[in-house]
Amino acid sequence: MTDARRSYRTGLLMVAFGTVCWSAAGYFTRLITVDTWTMVFWRGVFGALTALAFLAIQKRGRVWPAFAGLGRAGWLFSVTSTVGMLCFLTSMRLTTVAHVGIIYATIPFVAALMAWVVLRERAGGLTLLASGIAFLGVLITVAAGMHEGNPAGDLIAVVMTLTMGVMIVIARRHRGIPMIPASCVSALLATLAAVPMATVWPVSTPDLAALALFGASNMGLGLILVSAGSKLIPAVETALIGSLEAPLAPFWVWLAFGETPLASTVAGGALVMAAVLGHVTVAGRRAMGRPAAS
Repeated sequence: MTDARRSYRTGLLMVAFGTVCWSAAGYFTRLITVDTWTMVFWRGVFGALTALAFLAIQKRGRVWPAFAGLGRAGWLFSVTSTVGMLCFLTSMRLTTVAHVGIIYATIPFVAALMAWVVLRERAGGLTLLASGIAFLGVLITVAAGMHEGNPAGDLIAVVMTLTMGVMIVIARRHRGIPMIPASCVSALLATLAAVPMATVWPVSTPDLAALALFGASNMGLGLILVSAGSKLIPAVETALIGSLEAPLAPFWVWLAFGETPLASTVAGGALVMAAVLGHVTVAGRRAMGRPAAS
């Protein structure tokens, strides 16, 4: 296997595993009983601690010099990530998980347009076809529950989707951004933003444990994996794999809280899974010596 092909497959796997971590956000927002700003605060704290732990292992204890390499692009990425994550959690609390999913499922199209404008990176026919099928799958998933949404939450989810598209393009254009320090800064910025509105203490032991797991897996590991993986594959493919979050999020809620999924949810989720897995399989086979197959 060539280095380019290995790098491409590594990127696919990193983004896929990161998306699985992100997909649990709906579960945690349902499980945790604290208010939104308190959740943002503690999630940021534990996300930053996770990033610092990764960094300490990677740099063998030389943590602080790693932040010097952020530069303007790294800080822009971190600020954009913070805005996106704040919008993400807020939209999860205001509207349904399914509505956030369908809005976020437009990310392949958003990322493709941004990548074309900024990077002149054109998506191939296979990628666009898979994106369309995935979007159709999410439409089917929420078709039976459109009346359950909230306009304010839906609008915030749109802003979140736009910021995620910007993040993907920044990471793709500036591949030298140190992603673990950038993820740590993003988590800390979210924590600072939440301080004036958060009720930091007291927090029950079950909530604190859930917040620790939420921060470590979702904002820590998830953000690191997606951010690093997006540097290795085309922007639209990062977004396409990210659309797996739409069927996975209600699936975790069903497992945890016993909410039986509608037939439309099962059918739509199967379409999204088929589109993403089919694309990844075909693209991986085509990536014989180049990191961007589509």
